[in-house]
Amino acid sequence: MRAKTICARIAAVLCASATLLAAKAPDKTYFVYLVCESADKVAVVKYGKDGARLDHTVHTGVLPTGDISGPHGIVISPDRQFYYVTIAHGRPYGQVLKYRLRDDAVVGQTTLGYFPATIDVSPDGNFVYAVNFNLHGDMVPSSVSVVATDAMVEAARVQTCVMPHGSRLNPQGTLQYSGCMMDDMLVEIDTAHFRVSRYFVLTRGKEAGGNGSPSVHHAMSDATCSPTWAQPSADGSSVFVACNKSDEIVEVDAKQWKLVRRIPAGPGVYNLAVSRDGKLLVATNKRGQSVSIFDVQSGRELMRRPTKRKVPDGVVISPDNQYAFVAVEGIGSEPGTVEVIDLQALDTVATVDVPEQAVGIDFWKSEP
Repeated sequence: MRAKTICARIAAVLCASATLLAAKAPDKTYFVYLVCESADKVAVVKYGKDGARLDHTVHTGVLPTGDISGPHGIVISPDRQFYYVTIAHGRPYGQVLKYRLRDDAVVGQTTLGYFPATIDVSPDGNFVYAVNFNLHGDMVPSSVSVVATDAMVEAARVQTCVMPHGSRLNPQGTLQYSGCMMDDMLVEIDTAHFRVSRYFVLTRGKEAGGNGSPSVHHAMSDATCSPTWAQPSADGSSVFVACNKSDEIVEVDAKQWKLVRRIPAGPGVYNLAVSRDGKLLVATNKRGQSVSIFDVQSGRELMRRPTKRKVPDGVVISPDNQYAFVAVEGIGSEPGTVEVIDLQALDTVATVDVPEQAVGIDFWKSEP
């Protein structure tokens, strides 16, 4: 009996030590940039030993004062010198603005398609890829805009599918992926030729891959997936697709172009991010007001935590695999929120309010 008591006390001490270690402040200061759609703001959040706080904000937009321009996507250049913001609510077309990081000054811009949303940048920094989500008019195939970042000109506009969303390139920069919300497809663009190379039908029971551009577009009533994000794995061998309608994540083999598995996810799984070491996949659950963390190898959900406010949206993981930063929109007149999740402790360690409707987010730097 005495031995059991001693063991219990030791276990309690070890548990307390683990908790103390998990709660320990970071030894670096982390910075993320995000866009707040209803406020026409770029916000910069820092997280360090004193917790998370709003560092500063920058006004963004192209429409006259009083009209909401609706910044939606943001990505930082690989050399950490510039960042790019998509402006969704143009008249009629959206735009992408190029900012200089050292002073948040606009140094270039160009016109895109209807309602440009998610944006990503090639590993060499030479091109950005923005999906033109197109909320206007009939449900017709839309496109991905490819912009040369030096001259800030649209080099190509590649027609893909109805309501493309979730633009992400593989680590090699050779392929760009997006999901078609209304067509139930994953679409791949060959970045060497600026053209669609393959598509993959995600509808349950009809999973199949094809070469070239999709020629058949599905009715929304037939959709079982309604993909909102396409996230290549850390090595580019797979693509994870968030099925917002069916509450699952679909993994597609990028070489064989075949279904690998369906992973049960949270309600309204929306955006995805994968850790640099390839071990963890983080998902925001838009209808579920929560964030999930998955073990990539097993597909097991390790954690699901509620967010402070409703409508979690964008997520990014620090390059050292230590933290996930989640942008939460909020509803109505509520502020948005950035929530910091410790990926070792699997717990939320900080939250900070930001301007309304926080959506796209990207990692800037850590110090020292």
